[in-house]
Amino acid sequence: MRALVARDLETAAREMEATLPEGMPGDLEHFLQYRLAQLDGDPSLRQWLGRAMVLTDEAGARRVIGTIGFHGPPDEAGRVEVGYRVEPEYRRQGYARESIKGLFDWVAAEHGVKRFVASISPTNEASLGLVKGFGFRETGSHMDEIDGLELELEATWPQPEP
Repeated sequence: MRALVARDLETAAREMEATLPEGMPGDLEHFLQYRLAQLDGDPSLRQWLGRAMVLTDEAGARRVIGTIGFHGPPDEAGRVEVGYRVEPEYRRQGYARESIKGLFDWVAAEHGVKRFVASISPTNEASLGLVKGFGFRETGSHMDEIDGLELELEATWPQPEP
C-alpha cells in the first residue's frame, strides 16, 4: 500500500508478484490513505483490509485486476463490511463473484464470521446485482463524504437453505 501511495509501481508490482494497472494508485488514493491510517493505528488489522485480485494467465503471467477486502474487523454485531473494485476491462467476467465467495468462505472458516455488510451507490446496478446474488438485502442508507449516497445491505454466509 505504501508503494502505491508513493506511486512506485515497480516496488508494488514486485511485492505483489504481478503487474499493476498504471492508474491504480490514483484510483485507490482515498482508499490507500484511509487503510494505511488504520494500519498505523493497529497493525493487527492487516488481515482484514485490502487484498489484490490477481489473475494468472496460461503462460503464468500475473496481473492485478482489482482489489477486495473488508473495511476492518467484525463490528460489535459480528459483521464485516466487504469492499471490492475490478478494473474496467475485467468487469462482468465473474472475477468479483469468485473473489467475494473466496473471501467469505475464508472469513467464515477462519474467524466464524457469518454476517456481511456492503455499502453501494444506488446507481451502481452491476454491484447491486452482484451482492444480491449473495443474498444481500437492503437495510438502510447513509451519506458517504467521498462517494455520496450509499445503500446499506446485509447478508448471511453461507446462505441459508430455502
